[in-house]
This record gives sequence, C-alpha cells and structure tokens, in this order.
Amino acid sequence: MSQKVIVIGAGFAGLSAATSLADKGYEVKLIEKNTIPGGRARKFEAGGFLFDMGPSWYWMPDVFESYFAAFGKKVSDYYDLERLDPSYTVVYGKDDFVDIPANLDEFKTLLESIEPGSGPQLDKFLEQAAYKYKVGINDLVYRPSLSLTEFASPKLLADMLRMDIFQSMSKHVRKFFKHDKIIRLMEFPVLFLGETAENIPALYSLMNYADIALGTWYPKGGMHKIIEGMVKLAQEKGVQIMLDSPVSYIDVKNGVAKGVVLENGERYEADIVVAGADYHHVDTQLLSPEYRNYSDKYWDKRVMAPSSLLFYLGVDKTLNNLRHHNLFFDEPLGPHADAIYKNPRWPENPLFYVSVPSKTDPTVAPAGKENVFILIPLAPDLKDTDEMREKYYDMVMDRLERLTNQSIRDAVIYKRSYAHADFKSDYHAFKGNAYGLANTLTQTAILKPSMKNKKVKNLYYTGQLTVPGPGVPPSLISGRVVAEQVSKEFGLSK
Repeated sequence: MSQKVIVIGAGFAGLSAATSLADKGYEVKLIEKNTIPGGRARKFEAGGFLFDMGPSWYWMPDVFESYFAAFGKKVSDYYDLERLDPSYTVVYGKDDFVDIPANLDEFKTLLESIEPGSGPQLDKFLEQAAYKYKVGINDLVYRPSLSLTEFASPKLLADMLRMDIFQSMSKHVRKFFKHDKIIRLMEFPVLFLGETAENIPALYSLMNYADIALGTWYPKGGMHKIIEGMVKLAQEKGVQIMLDSPVSYIDVKNGVAKGVVLENGERYEADIVVAGADYHHVDTQLLSPEYRNYSDKYWDKRVMAPSSLLFYLGVDKTLNNLRHHNLFFDEPLGPHADAIYKNPRWPENPLFYVSVPSKTDPTVAPAGKENVFILIPLAPDLKDTDEMREKYYDMVMDRLERLTNQSIRDAVIYKRSYAHADFKSDYHAFKGNAYGLANTLTQTAILKPSMKNKKVKNLYYTGQLTVPGPGVPPSLISGRVVAEQVSKEFGLSK
C-alpha cells in the first residue's frame, strides 16, 4: 500500500522533492499558496511584456541535467538552452564597460589586459575551483547533514581541508590577483550568499568555476520555462498539484504529523509531510509551540542572505549599451556591503544589477520594446515603503541613464516594484529575505537548520533555509536529498 506524502510549497525545492518522492512510489500531493507554481521563479505578464519575477541567472547546467536525468529525461525534453556570449557585462564607470566572454581563452586574454600575468594565475585559481566544484557539488551537497558521521571519513575530511573551508574568499582571491577590477569580478558570485567575501569560506570559489568554466545560460522563453518543465515532469510522475491553497497548520498528534489543514478548513491526511515553504514560517506558524524545531532566539541569531528591491520595467524603445546581464560596479562595494551585512540600512550609493532579457529573447517584449529587470541588494528586515522605493528608483535610473548615455525613464510604459513586504506576503519570507540563509562557515552543513524535525518523526524540510543552501541549483538538490532521506527512513522505493 502506497504512503501519502504532502509537500508544502511549489518552488524549486518543493517540486524537486515531490517529483523525486512520486518517482519512488509515494502518493504525492503538492500544495501551493499562490495561484501559480514556481515560488520566487514565478512569472507575470503585463502590457505585452513577460517578466520572470525572481531568478534570472542560469548557472551550473550540470545540476539541471542531473535532475532530469534522475527520471530518465533530458533538459531538452522540457526547454531549450542558449549559452550567452558575452556571459555578462560589468560596468565599472562611465565608458568603462567590460564584456565577460564565454570563451575561456578570451577571458584569460581579457584578464591579462587588466593585470599582466593574471592568465596563468587564473589557471591555478580555476584548477582549485574545479576541485571544489567536483567535491562540493557532486558529493557534499547531497549529504543530508543530520550527523557528523556523514563527514567522518579521512578522505572527506582531507578533501574539506583542501577546499579552504577555514580561509575567507577575500584572502583566497587576493592570493592570485592584485587588480581591483579582477578582485571585484572574482568576488561577485558570492555576493548573494549572505555575507561579504571576508566572511564567506573560500570553498565558494566553486562559484567562479560555475561562472567561468561552465558558463551563463538562458532557457528560451524565460527562467519560468524551468518551472513549466518541472511541473510537467511532476505531473507525468503522478504528483497532484493544488494551487491557491494556503496551509493553516500541520496537524500533529503525539509527535506524528497526520496531515495539513488549509486556511479554508479543508483537511488532507498524510503519512509524511515535507515543508518546502519558508522554514521559519513553518516552524513558528504552522506548528504548535511544543513541536517547533527552534526557538525565537535561535531564529533571531540566524544570518540571512540579502533581500532585494526589484523593478520590472516595460520600455517603449530599444536600449543601447546594455546586454542581457549587466552588473553596475561604478560605486565601491564597501559601503553597500556595510549597509547589508554590518549596519543594516538603506544604502547610500548601492551597486545594482540590470537584466534585459529582450536582448536575447524577442518573445518577452513587444517588437521594438525592451523588458528590463533591476535588482538592488538590500539588508533583510528594513522598513519598506513606497516612498523609499521611489527614492531608489530615481537614484538608480539617474546612474543607469548617465552610465549608458541615454534617456530611459521617459520611455517606461510599465513599472512594478517588489521588495521586503512582497517577499513576506507572497512567500512568508523570514525578514523579507530574497535568497534564504547566508552561507557562512557557522551556517554550513550540520550547522544549518535541520532538514528533519526533531520532535515530529515524519516531518521534513527542504529549500534554501536548510541544506545545502540558497540558490536555484541547491534548491533542486535539496528536494532530491530530502526525498532520499524520506525513502531511507520509511523504506519505500521503486
């Protein structure tokens, strides 16, 4: 007799967990509070423009390939990929634009033009980064991190030491490169892991390998095409997906989850519950106090990854001097990082990111128009008002227009903003975070919130507040890891 599983939340982790469990023979119901699946990777349409609401970078293509291959499928069965070249553009200042080429030899030539001798240094840097990627992404991230014994083998301990887990990313990068432009470029991939490069372990140079060696890709039609593919695969495996169904509470009796009750009073029974919704929300709002995994004090001490202020713009003309991905590093990082990580406040002169997917994909905007996505990283839990959003819109647009030498605001025919209050409303995001839990050394592996409830024997967690961490590929992996753990403990497999 099959066992019933309820998965809460249809983001990347929830879809991954639900599909993996259904593939193992469980009867799976996936319950989502919003009207469409995808979590932060939802989409919306307005005025002929099609916007991805959240993730816009497609890195680590091998993780996606591995995910679909686990079910005998290929990525190309569900969506088409295009490698971007240049991968992205870095704007260091007025008339100081650096295109990052997809070709590795061209990238080395670029670095040499900035800092003579940096080409051979890049080879050494990437050799170490490749090793970290191989061990980290192909091994460590697939461990449930429920016990130290998972990491007790001498070889693995040696591997972990070799991966510089006790050295900062900042010091690691500076062992190889001296020029500020290259240092900022190499530190960029860790900006959204939740801390400065001074406090992120050098293990995460594996992100540089993902960036430089594996490349930046784009799923044609938009990032939501990944979600559409995952939903289709889930349904092929027999997952029942319920949308517009917010959960009121998890029904627990004598330390056993019996199912969930929706806000409309409907009750669904289950043998196992997997929470892919915000961990803090599940822990503090969906469970009775006696079954919580962690105290308020514990949660208040967690270091969260940044939140963001986002703008979705429809522009009534073709824009110049912008690529698909554009990083604006025209201001120093230090003060902005301080405003996010050290002394939380709205930053005085923020760095920002602009994506113009219509440069690659004509289907996301009407002919002759541009689809523009602007992101400003911010500290979580800031006071979020319409007035503050407008202040930062004007601030960023002033710089964007000046640096790209064109008027833009007068051509904006659609505009929507999104920040802390929206992350809280749409995703119950703890402190309005956008990216989950920071990947600091003290919040790595077994030091993250556990994927298993300690007081409810059949309740599990998945997503970016538990292992392996924030980001789309880790969330995919998180769903697979929790499914393996459920199968191991409950003894049902294909």
